[in-house]
Amino acid sequence: MTVRTTALDRMAFDHRMTAPGTDEAFLAAALPFLAEGLAAPDEPPPVAIAAPAKLDVLREALGTDAKEVALVPHTDWYTGSAANAVARAAGHLAAHAGPDGRIHLLMEPVWTGRAGRSPRESAEWMRYEALANLLFAPTSTTALCVYDTRTTPPALVAAARRTHPDGGAYEDPLRLTAELDEAPLPSPPADARHLAAPTADEVRSWAAGRGLGTADAELFTTAVLEAASLAPVTATLLWGAAPACVCELRLSHRVDDPLAGFVPPPTAALTPGQGLWFTRQVCAYVDLRPTPAGTAVRLQYG
Repeated sequence: MTVRTTALDRMAFDHRMTAPGTDEAFLAAALPFLAEGLAAPDEPPPVAIAAPAKLDVLREALGTDAKEVALVPHTDWYTGSAANAVARAAGHLAAHAGPDGRIHLLMEPVWTGRAGRSPRESAEWMRYEALANLLFAPTSTTALCVYDTRTTPPALVAAARRTHPDGGAYEDPLRLTAELDEAPLPSPPADARHLAAPTADEVRSWAAGRGLGTADAELFTTAVLEAASLAPVTATLLWGAAPACVCELRLSHRVDDPLAGFVPPPTAALTPGQGLWFTRQVCAYVDLRPTPAGTAVRLQYG
């Protein structure tokens, strides 16, 4: 997928939101949206990704049209981090969308799982929603994001209004992500393990010693090495214990691209050699912060 970062008024991606507080309000937004998708030329059937209870409500309201709409439980779609959500959406568009990514997607995030569970989780979801306006700009996809006020924290609804052009408080995605990055990260603990440039053997051994199983230690190690491929590494710090093992890499160069690691690679398969994309896909959190000498990349596995 090629990313275009031109002015928002030239973007084809139609990124909408609704914040219903009742089933009736949900249907009032969802039914016209799905009808729009069913009537759109050169599009496959629309997809509704929502809580199972909402799918039941939709199925009943759609009647015979229900067979024309793909109904997907949102716990089957949103299964990990915000970066995983980018991958899932990009993969679906590549496999199922019409020309130029044409498809209508009704999408309800899962707030009882990772996203929304803490300010840290909420910030990552806000980043995803903001960057979606850039990542999917080249597509003709139409998305309606559902923020049910009965289950979504009020702060997240307010944040969503800043990341959707029709939300009433929309802000430039780059400015918004820069704001998120102004939040300082906790300092590494005094007993963090210090290395120079990381090697596979050293990282793998450390991760295993901190409680990660063989497969997880290997994934953590690969994630570290993929992040280290961004620029020469001047220092490596390791701390924490399974499942939340943490590595911070100090790079000698600045990494200023807010989309770094979010742009899907040409092939959908997750394989070494994809750099920060691989790291974001296997880690719970990846943070980039400028330093006087370059960039700090902090990743947390689990």
